[in-house]
Amino acid sequence: MANVTDVQRQVLDAWNRRDWETYRSLLHPEYRYTGPDGKEQVGPEAGLNVAKMYANAFPDGKLEVKNSLSSQSISVSEFIARGTHKGDLRGIPPTHKTVEVRIANFMELRDGKIFREREYFDMMTMLVQIGAVKPPMQTSAA
Repeated sequence: MANVTDVQRQVLDAWNRRDWETYRSLLHPEYRYTGPDGKEQVGPEAGLNVAKMYANAFPDGKLEVKNSLSSQSISVSEFIARGTHKGDLRGIPPTHKTVEVRIANFMELRDGKIFREREYFDMMTMLVQIGAVKPPMQTSAA
């Protein structure tokens, strides 16, 4: 039986290499992805489309695992995404600014493949870093 931590590292490595055939092969036929917007994407093609969207927006993007904890079929990992915004990001044209975002990823295996994935990250931080939104007002210490 597949080790969930190994599968998680394989899918991140496939994303880093833009190896979409391997990426797709790691997704369960009933794959489900929930991103920071809270909306569930259903099916391996939907998951592949999300991965490709970020890869196209950040063509030099890389994911680096910092910490990981797993049980039999669930892995929780913290990783860092780094890249330069050189492609469309959900309607935001390229700004050529770099980002560094920490991501918490919860992955569940079924039949040795990724069945469910939930990712949490601070979208506002990413949008500020690429210059799409201004940083929130900071109060000065009194």
